[in-house]
Amino acid sequence: MENTIVQEYLQLLSGVCKMKLFVLNGRRLLVYFLITLALLLAAYFLIITGPGTFSAFRAQKEVPIYSVETPDKKISVTFDCAWGADDIPDILNTLKESKIKATFFMVGEWAEKNAECVKLIAEDGHDIANHSYSHFRMGSLGKEKIASEIKQCGDLLEKLSGVRCELFRAPYGDYNNLVLNQALQLGYFTIQWDVDSLDWKPGISKSEIVQRVRSKTRSGSIILFHNDTPHTAKLLPEIISEMQAEGYTFVPVSKLIFRENYYIDHQGRQKNNT
Repeated sequence: MENTIVQEYLQLLSGVCKMKLFVLNGRRLLVYFLITLALLLAAYFLIITGPGTFSAFRAQKEVPIYSVETPDKKISVTFDCAWGADDIPDILNTLKESKIKATFFMVGEWAEKNAECVKLIAEDGHDIANHSYSHFRMGSLGKEKIASEIKQCGDLLEKLSGVRCELFRAPYGDYNNLVLNQALQLGYFTIQWDVDSLDWKPGISKSEIVQRVRSKTRSGSIILFHNDTPHTAKLLPEIISEMQAEGYTFVPVSKLIFRENYYIDHQGRQKNNT
């Protein structure tokens, strides 16, 4: 009966049955009211949330690894390398003096211009990680271009360092399901961060950077820095010393994440399935 009522309702709306009279008993009136209400709510929801909303219901949004659930006070420091490279020797010296291994996400174009830096980073035992070849916003690219950006950068970094990449970070943190799936198919864990130093931000002070890192870091945190900024290389010894005084141990992302039997919650926290 419900199907018949819905058909009658649609006919009424389309004007096909202008002259046809329906017996509007209580049950029909109720069904008409509920259908109208549902359509109005759907239209309102679409207006306030945008046309992409319904596609989101069809495919649940996936998330990369922002941090890792760990009982130990382990954290990872990461550097995105996309522009200059003058401060790389200072950063490497600080890490070496502190006996710390970090993770360097390198843009392919940057790596081509700074091949010696890539080799130095690899020789010091740090993670060699993929940050795309051209530093595009990956979420706006098609499937083939996403794959090309990741593969081209990975192949180049492997050629320069002798190390195969397994970690990927999307430029600007811009990702969607397509980006994550393409990275996964190419053998990558996609890594974000839960502590953003904002060291790239014009006008940010040294104390603001230190305070951000100090206040937001917790066990399993992945900290985002950039090289070629006014403060990062100079602040790194202070930040490392403070974190170590708080009982934190630094490990590269490759040693922090789970590689199997895990899940990632809605906040991007990677957790052991057991």
